[in-house]
Amino acid sequence: MNLSFFIAARYFRSKKKRNFIAILSRISMVGVAVGTMALVIVMSVFNGLEDLIRTIFASFDAELKIEATVGKSFLTTEEWLDSIRSIEGVAVLTEVIEDNALLEYNGQQMVGRIKGVSENFLDQERFSKGYFWGDTTLGTALNPAAILGRGVGFFLSVNLDNVHVPLKIYYPKAPRSAATIDPSQFYESAVLKPVAYFSVDRQFDDEYVIAPLYFVRDLLKYGDKRTALEVKVAKGHAITEVQKRLRAHLGSGFLVKNADEQHAGLLRTVQMEKLFVFLTLTFILAIASFNIFFSLSMLAIEKKKDIAVLKAMGATDKLIRHIFLKQGALIAFSGALIGLILGYLICWIQQTFGLVSLGISSAVVDAYPVKMIWKDFLWISIAMIGITFLASSRPAWIASQVDPVKEV
Repeated sequence: MNLSFFIAARYFRSKKKRNFIAILSRISMVGVAVGTMALVIVMSVFNGLEDLIRTIFASFDAELKIEATVGKSFLTTEEWLDSIRSIEGVAVLTEVIEDNALLEYNGQQMVGRIKGVSENFLDQERFSKGYFWGDTTLGTALNPAAILGRGVGFFLSVNLDNVHVPLKIYYPKAPRSAATIDPSQFYESAVLKPVAYFSVDRQFDDEYVIAPLYFVRDLLKYGDKRTALEVKVAKGHAITEVQKRLRAHLGSGFLVKNADEQHAGLLRTVQMEKLFVFLTLTFILAIASFNIFFSLSMLAIEKKKDIAVLKAMGATDKLIRHIFLKQGALIAFSGALIGLILGYLICWIQQTFGLVSLGISSAVVDAYPVKMIWKDFLWISIAMIGITFLASSRPAWIASQVDPVKEV
């Protein structure tokens, strides 16, 4: 700011005054264009990350998830489950029993999360994104199998080709007698055959083991209790409409969550980061618009005699203010339009060709995800209108206060 005043003082009385004002106007336009372009790119990247999170989680989570409002499990009956299946828009209903357990493989141990699912679990297009290798079945009643998160498999050093070493599952239970010294009275145990790995996201990869529902039910002694029900919506039906029908059918005793609500905290964090970045870059853009203020202020000083002549011819203070406000708007909107176009082109190139890579070989996507949303362009335009008005209002007021008697 001090540098701009120094330059203004240096050239104010020189013959190059008009050229300086023109140069300052162009600098203002370039600053607005660069700031606007940065806003478009950064917000589009945040949109891409948010969309990527939804896509990754959709490979593991259900489109709709039913949970108890109170407690971690609820009692089910076949008639009650059939009533849910008969609701319009419900294509697949998967029963789920999920809890923590101790995992052991060939002497290696870790605490993980075992998820028992009914046979139609893979019918919900699970693991369509990310990585999956191995058998896509969960074995048979005599030889149940498990699908392991990649992190679980690596930590336990699981070898899918070694059929002779099973995965052991231990689950704590209340002992029959408080005075017992038999360790087997403190836990239930069973074995699974590891047949596949999946990799979706670290929070899933490092914890989860997918197993048949009947296996987990018998191990955890859940009987007819379930911890959740997962719903796949039929094609042609809106998820929000099916969610409303399920809520009306189940009542206040159950929560029906869509994909975003299952990870509301994480998505809210990304949205808050996007908001703060938008405010920060808008503030930087406002600082860059000081050049508009300086160029209009110098223009008002230089054109005092012309303004006096206009006023002598009948021009009102309001007309003079509008002239300078429109001059500031012309500078700002030209820069904003150039910035919006450049930002759009850069995002389109990244979206189409993926020029900027993430640099992570094991990432789900190779390049930075980008998604352009028209609302972002709208908010950026609104911000520019506000900044332009604030930057131009003071010089416009100064110009309107010129006294034609003194200047002519």
